[in-house]
Amino acid sequence: MTALLLALLGFGTPLYKVEVDNAWVHVVREVIPAHEKIEAHVHPTAVIVWLTDSRQHKAGDVSYSLAGAHVEDNPFDHPVEAIVIELKTGPPPASSPAAPITLDPVKIDPKYHLVALENARVRALRTILEPGLKSPLHEHPHYVVVYLTELHTTMTLGDGREVDNPRHAGDVAWRDYMKHSTLNVGKQTAVEIQVELK
Repeated sequence: MTALLLALLGFGTPLYKVEVDNAWVHVVREVIPAHEKIEAHVHPTAVIVWLTDSRQHKAGDVSYSLAGAHVEDNPFDHPVEAIVIELKTGPPPASSPAAPITLDPVKIDPKYHLVALENARVRALRTILEPGLKSPLHEHPHYVVVYLTELHTTMTLGDGREVDNPRHAGDVAWRDYMKHSTLNVGKQTAVEIQVELK
């Protein structure tokens, strides 16, 4: 449910919707209605992808928040929506790919894979694919994808299989280790945030 739909339906309370929950992350869509306040609550360490403008961030920004309590208020005439990727304490021991990542998209395709945030726990990439553009074959460790624009891509996986990938702005997906190339078959520039786990 998007922030716009919540506003049209007249929801006046904050919305928390779990998008992904696995051994690595707990991903929550958080929507704060216009002129509402969220009481003090605690989040573990998290990466936040902002889907709308907020008091301190613009739509599309990526931020990192250490574990702790916070209060959130929305002084705007529109809902504030964000994807909160809470990082669990550590991945299961057998979760990593057998080999290290050698086809790093930032190194082989730096024009279209930009580092938005990086620290000891995560690396967040802003991936931009213009219509008709195909990224070279590359790899990602386990990661969360937040789609900032509507898009239609096809992914060719490392084993040659092709996967159709139509998405809406605000969609969220979990991806295990992946080797792939991506072709934007849509009519508009595709933008997404990929939060890779270290």
